[in-house]
Amino acid sequence: MLDFRPDEEQKMLTDTIARFARERVRKVYRDAEEEGEVPEQLARAGWEIGLLSTAIPEAYGGFGEYSVVTGALALEEFTWGDLAITFNVMTPNLVAIPVMLCGTEEQKAEYLPLFTTEVPPKFTAGLTEPVVQFNPYKLKTSAVREGDVYVLNGSKTVVPLADEAEVILVYAAEDGVTQAFLVPIDTEGLKIDARDKLMGVKALTTNLVTLSDVRVSIANKLGGDAGIDFSLLLNHSRVALAAAAVGVARAGFEYARDYAKQRVQFGEPIAHRQSIAFMLADMATEIDEARLLVWEAAWLLDQGKNATREVTIMKQQVDRAVMQVADRAVQVLGGYGYIREFPVELWLRNARGFTTFDGLAII
Repeated sequence: MLDFRPDEEQKMLTDTIARFARERVRKVYRDAEEEGEVPEQLARAGWEIGLLSTAIPEAYGGFGEYSVVTGALALEEFTWGDLAITFNVMTPNLVAIPVMLCGTEEQKAEYLPLFTTEVPPKFTAGLTEPVVQFNPYKLKTSAVREGDVYVLNGSKTVVPLADEAEVILVYAAEDGVTQAFLVPIDTEGLKIDARDKLMGVKALTTNLVTLSDVRVSIANKLGGDAGIDFSLLLNHSRVALAAAAVGVARAGFEYARDYAKQRVQFGEPIAHRQSIAFMLADMATEIDEARLLVWEAAWLLDQGKNATREVTIMKQQVDRAVMQVADRAVQVLGGYGYIREFPVELWLRNARGFTTFDGLAII
């Protein structure tokens, strides 16, 4: 029988993050959305909680307590506060986790200690491409080996914090198979284009990145000659995104629930009306169902099992659930739900992005 009750350390971590989200993130997330940037002090404070360093093995300076379930619990609490701020704080994960899971011993020794410092390293990753019906298993970005170098060509979109990155982990197709390459930002042929104008997560800076005959050493191929297990990395990313979606859905539901209890019309709270009460009940059910699917997939990954089937089912269900819950939160508020003064419209815009967020989070 599966037991998903958090242990003492997990409870301490999630309580810490919940308090940070409530007391720090929720105080600035609206201003961050309007201004289009995350306050540097807040991002640094989020990093100092140590979510990533906790997961890195002790041999590389971390605490060696890696758990996908723990990561999922933490992400739900963090994204309840705000999705864009969470993505900002956790951008270094996009390189650290793939290196930890698939890197060579030399790559782990070189890169993993950088993620245990007090200052977050400027690393990011590019997976998604600006194409119709994007398929991460059939990338247009190519990697061709020429002697002791790889030549990369293509483009990546919605690359988080690319404008200030020092290294980008670029996913590219080598002989039709998705691989990953560590590309220093100053490599000739790599170009960071203007900032994306996104529908949601507006506090997160993302950019289009183009690669024109970018040449990197064969030592920069993640995993060396063996390469990466891309399905494994994609599963870890999709569990992270699903956990984040649960946090966004929960934020919308709780706000709508509390609003319905306080909003009085015709002498009673609107929560007393069956149409509203049933809608709120359905929202709560959707969230609990989505959370259990996330926990099951995370647990399977922690057990070292092939969870691709479970992750695929989970991703489809959670993407649908977060949109439905966020949309119903807007409906509960009626006309107010469409006004920017109220946060439910932000959560709806953010929820819509989960079907296209591949590569923006990983645990």
